[in-house]
Amino acid sequence: MAPATLQGAERTEASPAMEDPGARTAQQWSPTPEELASLRTTVARLKAAYPEVDAGTVEATVRAAYDSFRQARVRKYVPILAERRSRKALAAVGSGPDVVGDAR
Repeated sequence: MAPATLQGAERTEASPAMEDPGARTAQQWSPTPEELASLRTTVARLKAAYPEVDAGTVEATVRAAYDSFRQARVRKYVPILAERRSRKALAAVGSGPDVVGDAR
């Protein structure tokens, strides 16, 4: 084997053996029906929690938060992580409920 093939930094493309065939890529990702329902529920909950923030801003913030987890392999926790990220961003925009002290 040539020395250049042993150095990972020298490689320009991934070896077919090293690729994960089950991994989602940005082009393949589409939300599941459960994720869409969760997204809608999160938007509704945050619109109620932050009435002073424009509804379009809330929706865009939640979509951006979900989008940031688009390549997550474990999907179970995406809704709660996206909601927390959205609350943090919306708290910076408006004067809604405290991020930490928001009890349900």
